[in-house]
Order: sequence, then structure tokens, then C-alpha cells
Amino acid sequence: MMSGIRGKDTKPEMILRRGLHRLGFRYHLHRRDLPGTPDLVFPKHRAVILAQGCFWHCHECHLFKWPTSQADFWREKISGNKLRDEANNQRLRKSGWRVLTVWECALKGPGRLGIDLVIERAADWIVSDSSSGEVRGIDGR
Repeated sequence: MMSGIRGKDTKPEMILRRGLHRLGFRYHLHRRDLPGTPDLVFPKHRAVILAQGCFWHCHECHLFKWPTSQADFWREKISGNKLRDEANNQRLRKSGWRVLTVWECALKGPGRLGIDLVIERAADWIVSDSSSGEVRGIDGR
């Protein structure tokens, strides 16, 4: 099953790419020279967008639940992902990049915001001068 999990071209990422491109934003994909290989890189705005899956990145929302089978393995794996994300975000900001995280729950599940609103918020953030941001769903917990 794990072999079927993709790190690139995920559905949330593709939704963001199409919507932002339609609005006229141009970007680079998965720049390997930047910490964490951000999904979307906007050099003109010195901004990156990370499309994060709630399960894989331990987001505290209705989509995340700790697995009960092989609990030790999953705690180590997911906690490591979360620590790596924090370190990469810090390294990006130290090198002058602005970081927006768009969580899967903003586009999926009962608390979703809807595609148009997520794209609008991402577009507004790109042209803002905010150093970091987050787009998340409405949490039903």
C-alpha cells in the first residue's frame, strides 16, 4: 500500500496548481535546491506553498487519527515527518522565503472550505507581505 502513496502531483497540489495558474500566477515545481522541496515556488514573490496531507504531516484535524496497528512505527514515522516539516519551514524562512501551508482538510471532508475559497486565500497570501500562513478546513472536533 505504501508504494501507492505519491509525494508529487497529489490531488490537493493539482487543484492549487490549476487554480493559481488560471489566476495568472507562474511558479516552479518541486525545487530540489530548497529545503523540503516545496510543491509550488513563486520566485517573483519569494514565496512557497506546501500542499500537506493531514495524515502524513500530523495535522490536528478530523482527517488525522493515529493508527492502532503498528503504533510504534507510525508514531516514529509521522512524528519524524512533523519535525522535518518544522525544520524545513524554519530554514526556508531564514533564507528569505515566505511559506504557506495548505492542508488537505481545506479541500476534503466535512470541514472543507471549497476549492474557490482555498485558491482565493492562497492567491491573496502570495501577493501579501505575510511571512507565513496556513489554509485549513473548519475543524469539526
